[in-house]
Amino acid sequence: MWPFKKKKIENLSEILKKIEEIEEKIQNLEKEIEEIKKEQQFFIKKVGIFKFNALKNLGGNQSFALALLDEKDNGVVISNLVLRQENRIFAKLIKNGFSENLLTEEERKAIEIAKNGKEQFYQTNKKTASSYYFRTH
Repeated sequence: MWPFKKKKIENLSEILKKIEEIEEKIQNLEKEIEEIKKEQQFFIKKVGIFKFNALKNLGGNQSFALALLDEKDNGVVISNLVLRQENRIFAKLIKNGFSENLLTEEERKAIEIAKNGKEQFYQTNKKTASSYYFRTH
């Protein structure tokens, strides 16, 4: 809102005082923006999901690997394996796009999808497995 709209300004000193207040607010906002920029590098910005069949004769691409990465490719890949009688869930930390743990082919593909930001399709177990991506920027 325009600072002079509420009341009539009587003299130049009031105008200068209001300008100084506005400049101070602008400086504070610029500092806040810089802090947000520093923090946002750690936000999840890249998401890739690769759906597949864990077993050859179990269809529907119900198993998946999900990669959640920040702008420096740090984050986690979560895998859900749908088996006949159970589900198994695994989580592996990712640093600079790589993991200290051995990654499955599907987990590597989910990370690749997140990093590249493109929808891709792969052949797995003679059926098409699908992949999806999401970017926040």
